Amino acid sequence: MAHSSPPTLHDVAREAGVSIATASRALNGSARNVRSENASRVRAAAAKLGYEPHLSAQAIAKGSTRTVALVIRDVADPYFSSIAAGVTQAAEAAQLIVTMAVADGSPERELEIVRTLRGQRPRVIIVAGSRIEGTGTRDSLTEELAEYRTAGGRVVMISQRDLPFSTVTVDNHGGAERLARALLDAGYRRFAVFHAPAEIRTSRDRHAGFLSAVRAAGAPEPVAIETGFTRAGGHDAARRLVERGFDDVEAVFAVNDVMAIGAMTAFRDAGVVPGRDIGVAGFDDIGSAVDVVPALTSVAVPLREAGLTAMRLALSDEDSASVCLPADVVLRESTPPRPPA
Repeated sequence: MAHSSPPTLHDVAREAGVSIATASRALNGSARNVRSENASRVRAAAAKLGYEPHLSAQAIAKGSTRTVALVIRDVADPYFSSIAAGVTQAAEAAQLIVTMAVADGSPERELEIVRTLRGQRPRVIIVAGSRIEGTGTRDSLTEELAEYRTAGGRVVMISQRDLPFSTVTVDNHGGAERLARALLDAGYRRFAVFHAPAEIRTSRDRHAGFLSAVRAAGAPEPVAIETGFTRAGGHDAARRLVERGFDDVEAVFAVNDVMAIGAMTAFRDAGVVPGRDIGVAGFDDIGSAVDVVPALTSVAVPLREAGLTAMRLALSDEDSASVCLPADVVLRESTPPRPPA
C-alpha cells in the first residue's frame, strides 16, 4: 500500500483489523493484554506498511524525561486546582516535574495541546475534565494518545470512562442521586436544576442521577435551566429563575459548586436569601463551599485523591485500569430542614 506520508498507528490498526489501543499495546510490548494472533497481525501489518515506533522518542518517554504534562479545562476552577495539587504531590514524590496546559473547555484545543505535548515527550500525560460528545475529535485524540503510548509514554484520563486508557472516574450519577434523596428527606419536594448542555458528560450524569431519585420519590418534575458550566452560568440561571418566578421551587441543585456559588450571588442581588427563601446545593465540595454564607450543601469528591490516583496509575504497569472515586453528600446551612407540610 502506497502512502503519501509515513504510515500511522491508525493505518496499522486498520490493516490488522484491530483497535488503535490493541495495536499500541502490541507494538509497545504490552502483549499481556493482547491475544497472540492479534499481536502477530499487528506486527505483520506494521512490517507491510513500513511502520516503526520512534525509537529515540520511546527511549526518552520510558525513562529520560522527568516531566508530567497535565491538561485541564480551566485553571481558575478550584475543581482542577485541587486535582493539580494531587498530581503535583505524587509527581514530586517520584522526583518528576509537572507542567500544565489549559484547554478552556475546547475539545479542539485539547487535541492541539496533546499533539504539541507528543513533540515535547513528557513521561506522562494526564487529561482531566469532562468528555464532550459530538465534537468529532474523539478518534483523533485516541490516535494521538495511542501513538504517544506506543512510544513509551503513559496516559491517564480523569473523566468518564470513554477512551481506551487508564481512567479515574467520579460517581457523578450516584452522588447526585444521594443528594436528591437527602434533600427529599430534609423536606424539599420542588426543585430546579441548573445544568450545562447535554454534550458535557459530567453535567448530564449528575442531572440524570438527581432526576432519577426525584422521580422515584414521586416528587414533581424539577424545573430545568440550561446554562454555562461556570460560576457565570450559575449566576445567569439564578437571575432567569428569579425573573420567571420561583414560587414552585424550594431548592436549586446546580451541577457543580462554582455554578451554585454564582447562583447564590445572583439570588442575594435580587433580594432572595439563600438558605432562607430558597435552598441551594452544588456538587464537588470545593474549598470555598464552606467559605460562602450560608455554607453550601454539596457532594464531596476527593479531588486531590483523584490527582494522586492518576499518578499512581501512570507509574504502574497497567495500560487500561479504571478507578471510581466515591461522592458523598454533605448537608450544610444552604439547605436547612424544612418544616413538615
